Amino acid sequence: MPHVSLSSNKFNGFSLIEMVATLAIVSILAAMAMPYAKMGIIRNQEFELQRSLREIRNALDEFHRDWKNERHNKLEQTASRNGYPVSLQVLVDGVPLAGQISGRKKYLRRIPRDPFTDQSLPVTQHWQLIGYKDDPDTDTWNGEDIYDVRSKSSRQALNKSYYRDW
Repeated sequence: MPHVSLSSNKFNGFSLIEMVATLAIVSILAAMAMPYAKMGIIRNQEFELQRSLREIRNALDEFHRDWKNERHNKLEQTASRNGYPVSLQVLVDGVPLAGQISGRKKYLRRIPRDPFTDQSLPVTQHWQLIGYKDDPDTDTWNGEDIYDVRSKSSRQALNKSYYRDW
C-alpha cells in the first residue's frame, strides 16, 4: 500500500499574482460593459419619450376631430376657436359631451412625462407647447391653444438628432 502523507508544504488557495490578474480582467470587462449599459438606459428613455409624444399627439388629434364633429359642448371653455385644447389638463379632465349624451370624454389618463426633462418640475411643465398659430420652431407659446408638443431637452439623441426636434 502506498504511503500518503497528510502534511504537505503546498498551500491551497490563490496567490497574490493570480488575484491581481483576475481583478484586472474583471475590471476591464466591467469597463467595456458600462457604456453598453448606459446606452441601454438612454435607449429606454428615448422609447419612453417617443411613446409619450405619440400619446399626447394622438389625444390632441382626437380632441380636434371631436370638436370638428361637434361632439363637445361648445359652451365650455375647453377649446380655442381653432378647436384645440386650451391646456394639457383639459385632455385629462375631459370635456362635456354635446347633445343627448351626458358625461365627459377624457382623452388622457394622465399627462405623460418627458424622461429628459428635470423630474422635479410638475409634469405640466415638461413639454414645450406649440399653439395652432405659433411658428413650429418657436420656443414661446401663444397661450391660446395646444396644437403640438415637443421636448424641452436640448440633449442629443443616440442618432445625433435633438430631442426637441422629435
